[in-house]
Amino acid sequence: MSQDWKVHDLGIPNPFNDPWIVRMIRNPEKLPASELFAVPKDENSEYDNDRWTNRDLIPIPKDRQTWTAMSYFGYWAVAGMGIPTWSMGSSALAYGLNCKQALAAIAGGAVIVGLIAVLIGTIGQKCRIGYTVSSRAAYGFYGCYLPIAIKSFIACIWQGLHFYYMGQALVGTIGSLSPTFITGTMGEAFSDWSPLTKNELLGVFLAIILFTVMMLIPPEKMQPMVHISFILQTGSFFGLMGWAIHANGGKLGPLWNREQTTSTGPGWAAFFMITNICGSNSGVLGQSDWTRYAKTRFAPNFSQMVTAPVTLFLTAAMGIFASAAMEPVLGDIYWNPVTLLPKLLTHYNFSPSVRAGVFFASFGIISGQLWQAVLLTACSTGMDISGFAPKYINIRRGSYVMTAIGLVCQPWKLLATSNTFLTVLSGFSVFVGPLVGGAIADFFVVRRMKYRMRDLYRCHNSIYWTRWGLNWRGLTSFAIGSLPTFPGLVCTAGNYPMPSGYEKFYNLTYLVGLLTTFVVHSLIGYFFPPPGLGLEAPYYEKDIEVETEVLDSEKTNYVAKVVEDNSSSV
Repeated sequence: MSQDWKVHDLGIPNPFNDPWIVRMIRNPEKLPASELFAVPKDENSEYDNDRWTNRDLIPIPKDRQTWTAMSYFGYWAVAGMGIPTWSMGSSALAYGLNCKQALAAIAGGAVIVGLIAVLIGTIGQKCRIGYTVSSRAAYGFYGCYLPIAIKSFIACIWQGLHFYYMGQALVGTIGSLSPTFITGTMGEAFSDWSPLTKNELLGVFLAIILFTVMMLIPPEKMQPMVHISFILQTGSFFGLMGWAIHANGGKLGPLWNREQTTSTGPGWAAFFMITNICGSNSGVLGQSDWTRYAKTRFAPNFSQMVTAPVTLFLTAAMGIFASAAMEPVLGDIYWNPVTLLPKLLTHYNFSPSVRAGVFFASFGIISGQLWQAVLLTACSTGMDISGFAPKYINIRRGSYVMTAIGLVCQPWKLLATSNTFLTVLSGFSVFVGPLVGGAIADFFVVRRMKYRMRDLYRCHNSIYWTRWGLNWRGLTSFAIGSLPTFPGLVCTAGNYPMPSGYEKFYNLTYLVGLLTTFVVHSLIGYFFPPPGLGLEAPYYEKDIEVETEVLDSEKTNYVAKVVEDNSSSV
C-alpha cells in the first residue's frame, strides 16, 4: 500500500486520505480484526508483515533514502539546540566547576558524542537498518528485547519531559498575548499531587495535538519541517542571549567570575561532566535509525562530527552567558529558558516590547522541542517498540504508545525534586554506556561490518538464531559492563551514602560501562566466535541478482583476459 501521500511541499499529510485510516473506517474488504489492525504494507513489496518484519524495520529501499548532508545538519542543529543542552551549565557548576572550566568540559563531552554518533551511525549508513534489527545479531532475537526495552524506557522519560517543556513554552506564548493566562487563576496549581499549574497542563494538551499531527509525516519527508524548526529555535536562543546581555548593560554577571568550588579537583569534576553529557545524549544509541535514510553513504558524517559538537557547545555556552547576564537583572539564576520567559513578562510588567519578544522566543522553543520529541525520541523509539510486534506496530503507532507511557510516568515530578536537570537521567548511564560499547564492538570488531541481511529477519535457517533466541555473548558483556556501577544507581535512587572512592567511580559510569563492555564483547567474540562470521548478503533478491551478474561479468572478463594474455605470449 502506497505511503506517498501529502497535501503540500512541506510534507504535512491529509489524515483523511491515509489509506490505513480509510480502510479502518470503511473496511470495504470485510477483513478480520487480525488483518484489519495490521500495519500497512507496500504494493508489490518483497517482504511480509510477520513476527520480525514490517515496512519500518526492513532495510530502507532506495526511494526512501532522501536525507542529504543538509538534512543531517538540520537534524543535529535541532537535536543540539534543546533545553537540556541550554541547562548543562547548571550541572557543571553543581560539580564545582567555574564557567570557563564548564565550557571546556562541555566541549570535550560534545566531541565524544559526535564520535559515538559517527560509529553507531555507520551501521545505518552501510546496512540501512536501525538499532532494533542490528541488536538481534548481538543479543539474539529474543535477547534484544532487553536493550530495546531499556532504550525505550529512557526515551519515554525524555518524551514526557519534551511535552512538559513544550507546555511551559506555550504558557509564555499565550501569556504574552493574554497576561491573565499567567497572573490569573490559570497560573494556580492544578492539584496537590502534581507540580503542574493549570496553564502548563493546558500547554501539554496543546503540545500533544501538535505532536500527533507532525507524526503523520513519514520520516523520509520530514526534512523541510526540520529546517524551519532549526531557523526558529536558533533565532530564539541567540535572541534570548543577546537580550539578556543587553539588559545587563552589555556585560555578564558575577556568575561568570565565580570561583571553582569542587572538593575533588577540577580534573575529576570535568570527567564527571563529560560522562553526564554522554549519558544525557543517550539518543546516539539509535543514530542508525536515522542514518539509514541517508541519500548518499557519507551524507551524515560531517554533521555528526562537526555540527553535533559545535551545536552542543554553542547552546550550552549561550545558556551560561544568558543565565549569568540575567542574574543581576532578576536577582536569581534561571537556567531553564521556558521558566525564564514568563518571569521576564512579570518583571517588566507585560510591556509591549517584552510581550513581543517573549512570544517569538517561546514560539521558536516550542518548535525546537516539538521536533526533538519527533526526531530524537518518537521515531527512533517507535521503531524499537515496533520490534516487539512488527505486524501490528509501526513507527507511528509505536511513537504514540511511547508518548502515552512518557506522559503517564510524569517525569516533571523528577524535575521538581532534583537540583539539576542532568541529575534526573544520569543514573541511566549505567545501562546506556554498556549498550553503546556492545553495539560498537559487535559491528566493527566481531562482525567486521558484515551482515547476512535476510537472516536478521528470520529465526529459521538463520546464522543469528541461538538457543531460545538468546545470544549469551552480548548479554554477558552487557551484564559485566553494567554490574560494577549498578550499586551506585541503587544508592542514588535510595539516597544512600557511597564511599568517596566508589562515588568517583560511579560518576564515570557511562565511560566505564562503554569501555568495559567494548573490551569484554570483543574478547568473547574472539575466543567464542558466533556462527557465520564473514558472511555477507543483501536483503533484497534483486540486489543478490545484480551482485551475481557483476561477479559473473567480472569472472568472464578475467577469463577472457587470461586467454588473451596466453595467446599473446605464445
